[in-house]
Amino acid sequence: MLLAVQSHIRKDFVHVLNQLKPVVREIILIAVGCIVFTYGMNAVMIPARLFSGGLAGIAIIIGYQVPSIDLGMLYLLLNVPLIVLGWVFISRRFIAYTILGTAFFSLAASLLRPKAVILADPLLAALLGGVICGFGCGLILKSIGSAGGLDILAIYLNRRFGIRVGTVAFAANASVIIAGGWMLDLNLALYSIILLFTCGWVTNAVVSGFNARMALIIVSDKSDIIARELLGKFNRGVTFLNGEGGFSKRPKRVILAVTTVTEVPKIKEMIFATDPKAFVVINNTFEVLGQRHGAIKVY
Repeated sequence: MLLAVQSHIRKDFVHVLNQLKPVVREIILIAVGCIVFTYGMNAVMIPARLFSGGLAGIAIIIGYQVPSIDLGMLYLLLNVPLIVLGWVFISRRFIAYTILGTAFFSLAASLLRPKAVILADPLLAALLGGVICGFGCGLILKSIGSAGGLDILAIYLNRRFGIRVGTVAFAANASVIIAGGWMLDLNLALYSIILLFTCGWVTNAVVSGFNARMALIIVSDKSDIIARELLGKFNRGVTFLNGEGGFSKRPKRVILAVTTVTEVPKIKEMIFATDPKAFVVINNTFEVLGQRHGAIKVY
């Protein structure tokens, strides 16, 4: 009887641990990402008088105008109305993690005081700050939350009015850059654009795992031969999709495959050597998840 109770308790404990693992992972990603971002902000960006986009950029610009203000507290206050908006109109789970991320970011911005990295060339400061902040931002975005900011507003406007998230992000960043150029210095605003671009590139690389993939959609009358080559010569999984020619009304077996950037030229050469009339679409993929299952027929 005692052994049965112990076994039951052990199973419950393991179950609780398995439930907590994803939560702990999300918290660690958000916390580490916030620390890395604020390190780049306080050590590189601010000493060079550069600024980022979004609410962080707004807080930094205000901080330049009012040096006595606490940047972390200001960022937290700017986020309060957006968090309320997100709590009411967006996923409460997402906002719960976002509240956590905003708190981590604000604390790190207030407490983390690293030694300033002084670079003579503002371009180098923009590149270094973009790399560090982009790495931190990428870690945050690998979680299911965020560190607050205008992402909440972008999601709300997308759901409420159908405005694209990218459009809102671009408009917000452009507004911050214009404001910074007007209030501070045009040269610093231009260097900040380089910082934003670098930050965005590194963020995408971190989220996608520094492992870019290309998705291939191949329409050919010799799809079986091409699929065998992909499976055998290139060791790439292949999925067959059933299609139909819009004009001819003939059935088509469409190939879907994912490969690396470096293999694309060789695969294109193989495809058109097999079927010069093949139709090929090649897309950049942001992220590829799941296991390879070899040849799969999808109906």
